Amino acid sequence: MTVELNQPEIDPEAPRSQNSRASSWAGPLCGLLSAAVAVCAGLFVAAILDVDSPLDVVGSEFIDRTPKWLKIRAIDWFATNDKFALRVGMVATIALLALGIGLLARQSPKVGPITFGLFGVFGAIVAVGRPAQGIKSAVPALVGAVLGAVLVWYLIGLVRRTDPARTMQGASGEPSDWDRRWFVIASGTAAAGAVMATVGANWLENRRLQELRNTTSSGSPIVPTEGSRGGEIVSAAPEISAEATLSPVTPFLTPNDAFYRIDTALSVPRIKIDTWAVEIGGRVERPLRLTYQDLLARPQVERVVTLACVSNEVGGDLIGNAVWQGILLADLLAEVGVQAEATQVFGTSVDGWTCGFPIEVALDGRDAMIAIGMNGEQLPLNHGFPARMIVPGLYGYVSATKWLSRITLTTWDEAVGYWVPRGWARDAPIKIQSRIDVPRRGQNIPAGRIAIAGIAWAQHRGVAKVEVRISNGEWYETPLSTDVTIDAWRQWIFEWDATPGKYVIQVRATDRNGDTQTEEVSRPDPDGATGWHTRNVTVTG
Repeated sequence: MTVELNQPEIDPEAPRSQNSRASSWAGPLCGLLSAAVAVCAGLFVAAILDVDSPLDVVGSEFIDRTPKWLKIRAIDWFATNDKFALRVGMVATIALLALGIGLLARQSPKVGPITFGLFGVFGAIVAVGRPAQGIKSAVPALVGAVLGAVLVWYLIGLVRRTDPARTMQGASGEPSDWDRRWFVIASGTAAAGAVMATVGANWLENRRLQELRNTTSSGSPIVPTEGSRGGEIVSAAPEISAEATLSPVTPFLTPNDAFYRIDTALSVPRIKIDTWAVEIGGRVERPLRLTYQDLLARPQVERVVTLACVSNEVGGDLIGNAVWQGILLADLLAEVGVQAEATQVFGTSVDGWTCGFPIEVALDGRDAMIAIGMNGEQLPLNHGFPARMIVPGLYGYVSATKWLSRITLTTWDEAVGYWVPRGWARDAPIKIQSRIDVPRRGQNIPAGRIAIAGIAWAQHRGVAKVEVRISNGEWYETPLSTDVTIDAWRQWIFEWDATPGKYVIQVRATDRNGDTQTEEVSRPDPDGATGWHTRNVTVTG
């Protein structure tokens, strides 16, 4: 005898409970969480392996392939915060893509793992192709992609169990109820793992940087290896008197932590100081290889040199003045013996960045050097530790190689620096410029005697005169600070008896060759901005 169990009939049109189906946001959230795990896992694995993270390698590749107009806009908009802006943009882009992947994966589960896999392969290929990277640099991207793919497959599977017309059904033939609690546990665990991976990666990276900072026992660049000879400063920087500072807001020497930084490196290159060395080769008679301790042990000089970025707009702050300590380049070139056909000094960074300048510049008597110290301290990591090039009178994009690894004596036809194919000039002497520091732009100032002050620079020619004019009136020559060296800026100040009204203040400088900066306004590209710095102010009664 057959016994039939009566079961209630199910009305397919009847509304299901509120929690029976996952909300529309569940799919995009799965994609976002999976991407977060993939990125953070990549950061952690990269820190363990001591290689660049997938974010950094892809970001660096983006920087290298960015068109000139976008690079200029980025510096215009963000100045020294350009790298932070790029990172924010990358994270935002990844988040938007992840939301889209999650949305599509809810319709077709294979989309998630396949897309994560493709991104992982792309990141691995880019990583291996970057300068100074090896096969192991591909591992972080691949590991992150695998974890992201597994997680998006699993989370989407939980979500799809609740969707009508899916094959994932319960025993009744109907979709399973939405288990919000289990999804929250799974996604919460994934989010916690991403946070822990990020914390761990940051800890490992900070430890690496600290170990790099502690590579010398005293922290001073002038101390050689114990028992070696040399290392003394044979030519100290000129004395800097109080008369060198006239501006009330700009010190004569720029503190290391306030010195501008413009370069293409998203993070400080990974340097092993025990194996690092700078090589001087190419068209030379006697190639030379110098370790960090070799540099420390050599006789050194100190020089006050103002550096300026070619991207600095008129009146901009991409300029700084410091005491640099190092070994004169002319002495090193004499030691290696430069061949007659060499026309270019070509610098290469640890991260592959390059630039070049005429060999005559290195031999014309100016204090071009390999610098290992800055303002009496070991060269900071962000400014090129363990060694960088300093060449007075040239914009940094053709001369100031940070994290120096090689100097090649070559010809203009044999090597081209990083920025030249991107539309910047091959020769880049710094143009004479001046800047108003006070009063500030748009500032309301009380009537009476006020100070108009600022800086002027014409590296390797020297500043001879600075003039100020008010609202298209006559030009007044200003008092100048002590001329410490022709390679450094000079400060100026002008006392103005201001009466109520609106005024336009302008400044111009003249170098020791008699050349006065032009009024013609031009953009920084291709070889530096021109024009008179102008400030509009209101004097109140």
